[in-house]
Amino acid sequence: MKKILVTGGDGRFASELRKTKTKFKFIFLNKKQLNICNYDSINKAIKKYKPRIILHLAGLSRPMDVHEKDIGRSISLNIVGTANLVAACSENKIKIVYFSTSYIYPGKKGNYNENDSLLPWNNYGWSKLGGECSVQMYKNSLILRACMTQKPFVHKKAYANVKSNFIYHEDLVKKFLKILNKKGIYNIGGKSQTIYNFASKNVDGIKKIYSKGNFPLNQNMNLNKFYKALK
Repeated sequence: MKKILVTGGDGRFASELRKTKTKFKFIFLNKKQLNICNYDSINKAIKKYKPRIILHLAGLSRPMDVHEKDIGRSISLNIVGTANLVAACSENKIKIVYFSTSYIYPGKKGNYNENDSLLPWNNYGWSKLGGECSVQMYKNSLILRACMTQKPFVHKKAYANVKSNFIYHEDLVKKFLKILNKKGIYNIGGKSQTIYNFASKNVDGIKKIYSKGNFPLNQNMNLNKFYKALK
């Protein structure tokens, strides 16, 4: 059974992963058990558990404005912490699986594929792209540019003119496990639709709002490579 060490083991996606029956042996570690900003902490965990793969879920995401207000924290957790893991994986010949984000695309034309030009539209996107840069230097890696969220939808309002590929964590987990052995870069998510259409299917009373330039209108990705890998 292949052992996979999970950073951010008490996070939202990891919580759904815990519930799923799988042929892999996941070892979930929280930030007290594995501090990605401390190289010695990473090496100690690797020596103790001897994983074949590190699934990197730790980092800073919400609230989005924290990446504007506390740039140092964003850099430390999403860029430096990821680079530390990549260096440790390279040294120990361990595969790394990194969850990036659809926010690294400009969000203007939509239908972005994995080879399109990148231009994050907010600091969160830049911080995830910074981490992704280090992962791309290491060939024994899988980068997943994800568009996922927790269920139920956490906001009371949703954009009716912004397209994306949102998918709930619980729906993505099983699909994710099918491509865990792949390498390279994959866009992953759900059906291309407005955020309002996605959210209103499971939550009643969500109000429509409209982006007037504060949120890119066409964030949706091309998922053909992902769907092909699932077959």
